[in-house]
Amino acid sequence: MNASLDLVWYAWTLPDRVSAWFAAETVIEPRTGGAYELYFIPGNREAMNTKGCKITKLVDKNELHFTWKGPDQFAAIMNNEDNLTVVKVSLEEIGPETTKITVEHIGFKAEAQWAEALEWHKMAWSGVLGSLKSAIETGKGALCCQPE
Repeated sequence: MNASLDLVWYAWTLPDRVSAWFAAETVIEPRTGGAYELYFIPGNREAMNTKGCKITKLVDKNELHFTWKGPDQFAAIMNNEDNLTVVKVSLEEIGPETTKITVEHIGFKAEAQWAEALEWHKMAWSGVLGSLKSAIETGKGALCCQPE
């Protein structure tokens, strides 16, 4: 991504920055154990959200790991508090204004019912990273998972 490491880090860890490219409303406490909650439908705290998700690892300007809840259509299989998946975001400065972002989403089960959720997330993360790139480079992100 054509942006400084600091800018990309803040885009992932500051609530007002995250709401510019990822989810309309956020509750983010950038510390291990802090909230990483995304609310994809403005004003709705019950549907399409990651309410209760937490940061499990935070290494300043390098790594951000947080628990994840899938969208409502996959809630039955992946939104149980004992069965959450984990998103690992790693950042690496590869030049003064160039940052490599690696997103790894782990914890999907090998069972058939998880296959659709995995494919959906692959598509969604591609869109999310595209929105981040757009927000940083042009100032206009495309929020994820908006109702049609």
